[in-house]
Amino acid sequence: MDFALDFAAGCIGGAAGVLVGHPFDTVKVRLQVQSVDRPLYRGTYHCFQSIVRQESMTGLYKGIGSPMMGLTFINAIVFGVQGNAMRRLGHDTPLNQFLAGASAGALQSVICCPMELAKTRMQLQGLGERKSKQKLYKNSLDCLVRIYRKEGFRGINRGMVTTLVRETPGFGVYFLTYDVLTRSLGCEPDDPYMILKLLFAGGMSGIASWISTYPVDVIKSRLQADGVGGHNKYNGIADCVRQSLKREGWRVFTHGLTSTLLRAFPVNATTFATVTLFLMYMRDDEGAVKDCEPQPAHSSLTVSPQQAQPSSL
Repeated sequence: MDFALDFAAGCIGGAAGVLVGHPFDTVKVRLQVQSVDRPLYRGTYHCFQSIVRQESMTGLYKGIGSPMMGLTFINAIVFGVQGNAMRRLGHDTPLNQFLAGASAGALQSVICCPMELAKTRMQLQGLGERKSKQKLYKNSLDCLVRIYRKEGFRGINRGMVTTLVRETPGFGVYFLTYDVLTRSLGCEPDDPYMILKLLFAGGMSGIASWISTYPVDVIKSRLQADGVGGHNKYNGIADCVRQSLKREGWRVFTHGLTSTLLRAFPVNATTFATVTLFLMYMRDDEGAVKDCEPQPAHSSLTVSPQQAQPSSL
């Protein structure tokens, strides 16, 4: 029952997060992969403004089909695995929160990598055109099918290593930060500011997670975008890092960071608050609401004094 609730909460929270944050993600990808020799955008605001002017508001939502489908399952896996891992670890400690989050991040990479590949290719399609004259991909699924036919299984898993390197520690930091903040804020179900505290904790968790792994995300985006113009620039991760540093310096690893952080706060605030409130009210009848969020890890365990403090998932 607990795993099913974690799964359902992750689905709902993921869908809410995608709707809020996809326009920022489109801006992030455009800034990460633009050529340093002929940059199309001067910064985050100029990129956002250019997309709306040249491609209309729908340009900001290019490729949303892939994350909307994928993130539903991804968040279900993340929150389901994290909750189950905490139950198995048995003690609600910051270290266990990190380990449970890291295990969830590693497992969901299998879905995340192909999903983000399709999203990236769709976001770069019809660059600067209000109405694409010739669309290579009809939708995210068609994109993956075409990549598979041309490059095989390896093609649709392009960027898998960098995705694992990003997601494993990234989700560990994600859940650890949320745990620390919810404990520090001391929110309780009857706290009139509980929702605001949950939004703040979720938003800051997203920011901390992205800052901790952002350089890896830049390389992942470049590898997944490689070949869009018909030829490949990079021979692998090391070559991508070497060429990027040589041509653009260390600042290359901050391209798109502003739009990412602007996106991270509302997306993760929405996701965590939605998941938390869903689990809280679903478990309310069972008398499981002890803290600002019911602990999946505690549902089948005897609550010790150490576990009785306010905590996150």
